[in-house]
Amino acid sequence: MLDIVLFDHNQSAYEAAVNMMAQTGKAAVIHPTGTGKSFIGFRLCADHPDQRILWLSPSEYIFKTQLQNLKNAAGSDEEVPLPNITFCTYAKLMLMSETEILTICGKPVCAPSYIILDEFHRCGAKCWGQGVARLLTAFPNVPILGLSATNIRYLDNQRDMADELFDGNIASEMTLGEAIVRGILNPPTYVLSVYSWKQDLIKYERRVRQCRSRLVRDECDRYLEELRRTLEMSEGLDEIFDKHMTDRTGKYIVFCSSKEHMDEMMQHTDWFAKVDAHPHVYSLYSNDPGAERAFDDFRNDSDDTHLRLLYCIDALNEGVHIDGISGVILLRPTVSPIIYKQQIGRALSASRKESSVIFDIVSNIEGIWSTDAIEEEMQLVTSYYRSLGEDELIVNEHFRIIDEVHDCRVLFEKLNDTLTASWDLMYQKANEFYQENKDLKVPCRYITPDGYALGNWIANQRRIRKGQIPGSLSEERIRRLDSIGMVWESEADQKWERYYAAAKRYREKYGDLNVPAKYMDEMGVALGAWLSDIRAWKSAGGHQTSLTPERIQKLNDLGMIWDVLDYYWERNYTAAYRYYLEHRDLNVPAGYVSEDGIRLGTWICRMRALLAGTAKGTPPTEEQVRRLDAIGMVWSDLGEMKWEKGFQEAEDYQREHGSLQIPAKYRSQSGYPLGAWMQQQRRQYKKGRLSAERIRRLDNVSGNWYAGRWETKPAAGTQADGRQGL
Repeated sequence: MLDIVLFDHNQSAYEAAVNMMAQTGKAAVIHPTGTGKSFIGFRLCADHPDQRILWLSPSEYIFKTQLQNLKNAAGSDEEVPLPNITFCTYAKLMLMSETEILTICGKPVCAPSYIILDEFHRCGAKCWGQGVARLLTAFPNVPILGLSATNIRYLDNQRDMADELFDGNIASEMTLGEAIVRGILNPPTYVLSVYSWKQDLIKYERRVRQCRSRLVRDECDRYLEELRRTLEMSEGLDEIFDKHMTDRTGKYIVFCSSKEHMDEMMQHTDWFAKVDAHPHVYSLYSNDPGAERAFDDFRNDSDDTHLRLLYCIDALNEGVHIDGISGVILLRPTVSPIIYKQQIGRALSASRKESSVIFDIVSNIEGIWSTDAIEEEMQLVTSYYRSLGEDELIVNEHFRIIDEVHDCRVLFEKLNDTLTASWDLMYQKANEFYQENKDLKVPCRYITPDGYALGNWIANQRRIRKGQIPGSLSEERIRRLDSIGMVWESEADQKWERYYAAAKRYREKYGDLNVPAKYMDEMGVALGAWLSDIRAWKSAGGHQTSLTPERIQKLNDLGMIWDVLDYYWERNYTAAYRYYLEHRDLNVPAGYVSEDGIRLGTWICRMRALLAGTAKGTPPTEEQVRRLDAIGMVWSDLGEMKWEKGFQEAEDYQREHGSLQIPAKYRSQSGYPLGAWMQQQRRQYKKGRLSAERIRRLDNVSGNWYAGRWETKPAAGTQADGRQGL
């Protein structure tokens, strides 16, 4: 039996979860990234080697990485023996029928002994959640273990998935702050800086010039000048990395906001020149077909004479942990607490003894993330342990914060406060616009007759309320703006909501988001074209202001198809799997169409042709080939298979009867029409349509196979002789 030794915090969580499952049938473990919570699930599998464990995860990629981490922890080059795990992704589960769910662990119906929901907060997504709900309905008495770094879906009305899935049965819960306080995770060194500020200064200079109050304008000019001098004197990123990258040949993950942003950031080789003039650089993003190889190359790079950098967008936010990471570089501002803590978690590990470094390098002086959330968690935990008299549990009370732009930030806050001090004046201008126009739909670039940039001010109020820029917007101010017709959504936001509503209607009507490209609904919304644009934006990494993480999540909850080719492949594969369950093979006739209208025969033929290189298009991947092989795929051409069957029958007949002079209506004992098959070979031979290879093989069986009751061998070299004189 595999012996998995857990850290103390995971051992106590495991014992609590096992006891809770025995009592209630459900248990959730909520531990931060880096604490090794997947080992809790593996321990459950190892402790029950004779029982079937169903493990569900957002992706096979995450699961493979977790197995690799288990293998590394075991210090073995061999695969970790956990044969009792049946693995399935939430996406695959979503496509399964009721019958397929019942037989997910084998036929006949084989109920799992335990179900593990990894990253269980993802089960709140609408389509994935439906698959999980059907699974739990099919196996109502099977104990469930949930693993996640968070139970809250922050972008989904703060839904608590521990309540929804586990009835609040949380066996163990730990925040990132608590893990640092207890010494489970080493406190990082946190470095704050920026890499772009000149455009911000230009923007604020414009705002100052538009200010009508001379007193306010003069004060802002003073702050601007001081801010400019301070920024110009501050150290560049090359100096900051040189100063704080103590592990100069370590591995660092660089988080970017989009593909375009990542490509731009990778051009800044000068930032790391003082650390290593020739670092090893890797890139990774979710739509990259070579993502898994790039990730493995980075993880396996053991050259400790060079700095190693992995640039990525969103592929490592969740579920994937790499040992030996020296730090992370946050170039991606985000308002999501989940994403922020996941990114930080890449640098923290319960197995890492040295402190890592986190470089919070946002693009501008407005976007500097505050670390208050983590510090507040640490203070709460510290106060709690002290109130219980358990000071010995407190290992770390703080983590080191190096604010390289502290003076700049203070000046910026003073500048922003001074500019917003005229809020009442701008509200008066907004009220005047409302009285004249009966609405507050102010164009973005609108300037009042007396020179006030009202359009820009209105846009800033929206951004402040969304948390996109700093500023003060009390409930009283919101109420006052509402009273004069404030529209908190911009025109672009309103358009997005209109198209999103159309997508919801389509999903409710048809059950999916497989929308034809030219589809326009009854309300005139060109939904197909819009979804195509959305896919292109995400693939290109553009439109970050329109295609925010929140909106991506909302589309995912509707079952958004980001890669249409992958979607159709999965749909066709599901049809093939159902055919296999019914017929126990995948010998699908070319013209076969499934009950739900899928031209499965044509698709199977195309898969063969693509793999053989005889058809234009992208051949199936190794993973796709493996999945088709598992359900009996025969990659040979169907016509070739039929000929081989006839030839085998002919060989058997020859061995029994000594010749191939077979009556035309003869059928073998298996029912095969061998007489008709031989006649077909003779006809093709006479017409010169039988290949030389097939002729040779038939000649080896019987020298006069081509002669029937009345046929004679054509003269050598004639057109009728398929061997052309041979």
